This record gives sequence, C-alpha cells and structure tokens, in this order.
Amino acid sequence: MKSNIILASLALMVSANAAAQRISAKNEIIDCGAVGYENPVTVRFELRNKGNDMTVTNVRTACGCMTAEYPRGNVARGDSFYVAATYDARQLGHFEKEVAVYTTASDRPFYLKMRGVVVAEAVEKVADYKFTVGSLQTDKNDIEFDDVNRGDNPVQRIYFRNAGDKAVTPVVMHLPRYLSANVSPTTVQPGRTGVATITLDTEKLRGFGLTRSSVYLGMFPGDKVSADKEITVSAVLLPGFDNMSETQKLEAPVIQLSSGSLDLGEFGEKASKSGVIQIENVGKSTLDIRSMQMFTDGLKVSLNKTKLRPGDTAKLKITAYKKLLKTARSKPRVLMITNDPDRPKVVVDINVK
Repeated sequence: MKSNIILASLALMVSANAAAQRISAKNEIIDCGAVGYENPVTVRFELRNKGNDMTVTNVRTACGCMTAEYPRGNVARGDSFYVAATYDARQLGHFEKEVAVYTTASDRPFYLKMRGVVVAEAVEKVADYKFTVGSLQTDKNDIEFDDVNRGDNPVQRIYFRNAGDKAVTPVVMHLPRYLSANVSPTTVQPGRTGVATITLDTEKLRGFGLTRSSVYLGMFPGDKVSADKEITVSAVLLPGFDNMSETQKLEAPVIQLSSGSLDLGEFGEKASKSGVIQIENVGKSTLDIRSMQMFTDGLKVSLNKTKLRPGDTAKLKITAYKKLLKTARSKPRVLMITNDPDRPKVVVDINVK
C-alpha cells in the first residue's frame, strides 16, 4: 500500500515537472506566400519558455534544402527566444517544411512549420484595392457564396495590400463554424500584398436559403473587433433535385414572376418606397415558397400566400427604406427558395436611388 502511494506521488511530481517545462510559439506555422525561384526565404519563429529554465539542444530540419539557427545558451522561465529557418527555394511549386526543436524541457521535439509556393518570378498581385480594412487596402469587403449545394466546399479570396508603415500579421477573426480561413503570407511588409482564403463547409450550414454573418480582418492575432475591419459573408444553400425522374419533373411546379426586378425610382423626400411583384404557379403541382430572405438590411417583404396550387397567383410586396439602404454593402435583393426544380433560387433585384 505504502509503495503504491510513493509511486503515485512520484508520478504526480514527474507530471507536474513536465507540465512546468513548456514552450509555445507565436505562430507554429508561418506561410511565406510566393517565393522567387532560387531566392532563399528565411522565417523567424518566436517562441516562449513557459516552464523552468531550459536549453535548446538541437533544431532539425526536414531536408538538406533547409538550415536553421537557434540560441545556444540558457533560456530562463518566461523568456522569449527565436528559431530562424531558411529554405533554399530551389524547387518550383508548393512546399511545406517541418522544423523540430529539441530542448531540455522535454524528451519530445516541438514542431514548427514553414510553407509557401516557389514561383519562377515573384510578382505582386495587381488588384483594385478600393476598400480600407484596418491598415489594409482590400479588393472587397463583402463575400458571397452563391448557389451552393450540400457537400460543396467553395472558396472565396480577399486580396489585400499593406497600406501602413509597419509590418502586419493579418488574421481572420470571429469565424462561424461553417467557415475556415487561411492568410498568406503570414507577415506582410509595408507596400506588399497578400491573400485571405475563405472556405465554406456546406455540411455545417443549418438550412436551405441565405445564411449571413460577419468576420473581421485583424492586423494581428488578438486584434480588437471593430466596424472598419468587418467583412460580410453570405451563403445561399440550395435544395437538390438530382434524384427526381424526368416524369416527376414534368409534374413539378413552375414559378413565374411578373418581373425579375422591381424598379422603385428615386426616394426623393420619401423615407420609403414600395412596389409589388406578382407570382404565378404555371406548373402541375403545388408551388412551395419555402423561405424568403433579404441580402441586405433596408428591405421589408410580405407575401400573401406561400403555397400556390397550379394556376394560383400571389402578391409579393417589397418596401425599401432610404436610411437603412445608405449603409448597405451589397445590392438590395430579395431571395426566395422554392420547390421548382428548375428555379430553386429566385432573386428579385430592387432598383432604387
């Protein structure tokens, strides 16, 4: 019994000691972006000793195409230190190289990674950077994933340029569960360009129709969320009709609109303007307007019926509000999701000045 207690105590001491001897990295993965052929690229990983005093005993690289530099002396508890890794860029294409940091803090290495793509000639991306997000100039501040189906993983990109006088480490913040993001390169020097790649996981969208959210493009990890860093994101998930037979399609509902757009003219002194679109089912079974949503604030809609038997009509009333539309980022539109296999998505454009 006594020996078991002693063994348990020793295990706790070893566990506590191992937990005390820890290191962390500011960025475990550094993306170098586009690198010129045979132009060696060097990255500096910033690490911190979060445990007892230790020493870096060795740093091993993935291949002979890399070299590494690291501190040889003691690293005190709480101190930061740097590991520099250089890749010779002698092979065209994407690369992902691992660096293993060995210390007296653990018998296992701490892994770091550098990645990027080697190109024949590194050229800065030319884009129309007409938006300002923090200290970055971007080509867009609104992303739309249109007409996606369950199982798709579409990608959208935001190209940007560092318009400030200091290097930044851009990061996409407040991502909902159905979005993921990668920024390349990890660090962007003044005047240089980069790209944020946003990927949509349609399996994690809750339902058909429009899903809207906002993400924020920060200048560094932990940056504060603010309106000037906002990127609006919308996704339209459509129902699938791939399993319908040709006979079923012939018996399906068919939606027909009096117009695909609503021209309301000018607000003038009016705070709001309204108009009506007529909807008719010219098919052979009941038309179900499953959802109705707006791509932007500033609109109000009403529909007198959502289920239309063959030959039935319905009135869609749309009201636009001047004050709210002034701050809208995207064009005012109304979205309808239907069970018409040929038009599961119906969009009505609202033209108003």
